[in-house]
Amino acid sequence: MASVVSTPKQRWVLALASTASFMMALDTTAVATALSTIQRDLGASLETLQWTVNAYVLSFAVLLLTGAALGDRYGRRRMLGFGLGLFTAASAACALAPGIGVLIAARAVQGAGAALVLPLAMTHLSAAFPPRQRGRALGLFSGLTGLATFSGPFIGGAVAQGLAWQWIFWINLPIGLLAVLLVRLRLDESTGPGVRFDVGGVLLATGGALGLVWGLVRGNDAGWGSAEIIGALAGGAVLTVGFVRWELRAAAPMLPMRFFRDRTFAAANTSNFCLTASLYGTLFFLAQYLQVALGHGPLAAGLRMMTWTGTLMVCAPIAGSLADRLGERRLLAAGMLLQAVGGVWLALAATPTLPYDRLVAPLLISGCGLSMAMPSAQKAAVGAVAPREIGQASGAFNMLRQLGGVFGIALCAAVFTRNGGYASTRAFTDGFAAAMWVTAGLALVGATAATAVRRTGLPRASAPRPEADERAALRAEAVAETGS
Repeated sequence: MASVVSTPKQRWVLALASTASFMMALDTTAVATALSTIQRDLGASLETLQWTVNAYVLSFAVLLLTGAALGDRYGRRRMLGFGLGLFTAASAACALAPGIGVLIAARAVQGAGAALVLPLAMTHLSAAFPPRQRGRALGLFSGLTGLATFSGPFIGGAVAQGLAWQWIFWINLPIGLLAVLLVRLRLDESTGPGVRFDVGGVLLATGGALGLVWGLVRGNDAGWGSAEIIGALAGGAVLTVGFVRWELRAAAPMLPMRFFRDRTFAAANTSNFCLTASLYGTLFFLAQYLQVALGHGPLAAGLRMMTWTGTLMVCAPIAGSLADRLGERRLLAAGMLLQAVGGVWLALAATPTLPYDRLVAPLLISGCGLSMAMPSAQKAAVGAVAPREIGQASGAFNMLRQLGGVFGIALCAAVFTRNGGYASTRAFTDGFAAAMWVTAGLALVGATAATAVRRTGLPRASAPRPEADERAALRAEAVAETGS
């Protein structure tokens, strides 16, 4: 099998895409364990403090499709560099924030920068590696991204306890500035298939995602039956339907709806949504379980979560390589099943006095499952479209990933509140166990969806379908343009 980094250009693409993704993912979770320090220093209320996390997630999720569309229209390298610059400048604003209001606003700008960076980093990576190498490359990419997601609470706690919470943001400056320079020097420019910027699609997609994410983020605080939440979810749903109808008629759509007629693209994105919902639900409550119920501090809890984290550095690259050889469906379905087994095990084992050694096995099983599923889902989704449409596909993939994370936390929090709470270690453990049953159920849904995935990058035995013929024509056109 060919090496995953067979050329210097591929090495640079993999390094820069992984670095950019690591920065974005780390800032999603690192702030969580520093919240108590931020609250004390800035005199924030509990409600405003929550928005230091929610503002980032909200703008990140709702602008992902727009970020991909801007890259396709104005140049993927140019907009990737702009996104990194915006994220870096916003990080400095976060570190210098004199009050909680400024911090929340800067976090929202950070999320907007991340929405430009993540889909375009994935687009460059997918375009740089042919299908036979793409799985292993995405495995390495997923390993670093997942490591940032899982280690964020530990890093945030270590920085806040050992230095100051502002250093969570200051550390982005030298990395971000160097990344901007190297993107300009080492990556090639490319654009997507659209000849016009789809303004109507951007407005409808942004409004629809804003309504849905706002409702999910605020649901547990405002009440799921409140006018605010019902109005936000209903408005988001109406605008989402309007976006679909608009894209079906648009001459140059930002997200061609024919993508979802492809069984593999639709199934991979459904499984991806469930994967991140299960992942974020587990992450959110596992870190708290180790601290609230079992009595560990932030650093000790982070160290104990390394059993879960460490599997990504080992298993994700191996799983990506296996996906190149065996196909995505087997690894995606098996990985989701392992995540379900881990969730069930945690639900059954949880007690207020659980010894850590009884957590090791379910954490390893869950971590290995997620490591298998992540690169397989990504490879299946981007491999189902023509090469020049990867930007649009990765925008949709990453948007659904963020929405899945928000949905997973919101659903698990609702179940946690109904079955437990923070009144005692027993109450928290009861809520935690109920939430883990939810993460297991989400993983099972994702495993079921994964069975519909076809292997990408290889000829199909079945008769070609009309959309397959159209995709083949687009691939041939892309090859011709490359050679001209």
